[in-house]
Amino acid sequence: METTSRVGAEGAPSTGTAEGMPAARRTVDKYLAATFPWYGLDEAFTGPRRLMQVGTAADGTVQHGSIGHGDEPSVRADAGAEKQRFAVVVSMASSPVRHSGDGTGVLDATTVSSAAWLAGSGLLACTWPPQMDHALRDDWLDQQTETAFELADDLDGPAWSVLSLPVDGVPVLFHYRESEFGWVLAGSAPGGVHIGAYGRGMSAYGLGFSVIGDITAYA
Repeated sequence: METTSRVGAEGAPSTGTAEGMPAARRTVDKYLAATFPWYGLDEAFTGPRRLMQVGTAADGTVQHGSIGHGDEPSVRADAGAEKQRFAVVVSMASSPVRHSGDGTGVLDATTVSSAAWLAGSGLLACTWPPQMDHALRDDWLDQQTETAFELADDLDGPAWSVLSLPVDGVPVLFHYRESEFGWVLAGSAPGGVHIGAYGRGMSAYGLGFSVIGDITAYA
């Protein structure tokens, strides 16, 4: 699969400050540094929205990021995870294999499979089978993450179905799959941005996506 390196995106920012700059300001600045548009659920979704994480290449170039909708995902057993309703939209710049900006190496191509991988790993990160001992979660997560990577590499395989959803009002075909943990989908926007999404408690069948006009409104 042509995909970005399987290294986790930067963690969610703290609520403190550094060098006198509020955390929310630092976070939105990372989103503003992207050279591609950000996507979220369209205006039909009226619940809360939030900035999540931005992923960058070794040279600092923004490659992808996530926008949260609805409840904030949690793996804690006491958080009522089975009752959570959320959807997370991942935007990823479409690009071929290329040299890094600092000349230190080569950046892999990004494809729909890349977006599917990010969405699948994102869903796993907020999943914890309640019957599992905490000490076993790392092994479980490694195993499930490898499975998610293999599934993302086979979007035409039997694990995926095809779902048509609007992107800026234009019907777009997405690869879609469900599991006991939630759902994952991935496709490409007409403008060349790959879109991945994952969620739980909200049906994917009624979703629509649109470009975010002012990302600072989420800070």
